[in-house]
Amino acid sequence: MKRKEIISELRANHSDFTHFISTLSEAQFTHADAEKWSAGQQLDHLVRSVKPLAQALMLPKFVPRLLFGKKKRPTRSYDEQVAHYQGKLAKGGKASGKYVPQAVAFAQREALVAQLDAHIAKLCKSLKSFTEEELNNILLPHPLLGKLTLREMMYFSIYHVKHHHEGIKKAIG
Repeated sequence: MKRKEIISELRANHSDFTHFISTLSEAQFTHADAEKWSAGQQLDHLVRSVKPLAQALMLPKFVPRLLFGKKKRPTRSYDEQVAHYQGKLAKGGKASGKYVPQAVAFAQREALVAQLDAHIAKLCKSLKSFTEEELNNILLPHPLLGKLTLREMMYFSIYHVKHHHEGIKKAIG
């Protein structure tokens, strides 16, 4: 995917997710099966995931290079990145640390949706300043997947919201 398509997919997938979340009843929003997150917690997890990414893209471009070095492998395609993530999940990988949500009340829904929308808007605005080459060469750390190129991180973000959206649909039947 080229930058414009990445931006379009990020916006569309997150918009679909927030619209869906906004239609859930209180019972659907707060329901959680054993060892699973509620829809509200999944919303909070996405806010926690997108916020640092949006902040990282606002840094001067030389900072990630200084902190995370240069890539040592070809950039994965969207499908390869999705398969890489699914492989980690299949081996028991899961969110940790600051990415694990606490309990989320129904009253928090509007604020969390607004936060996610704002972070995605910032992320997409910042992405416009990166070249195709920079998307393939700038590295950022992912807590489960290791160092990813900026393009791979965007592919992950495009898929990540879809993954949680589908999980919620499945959980609420």
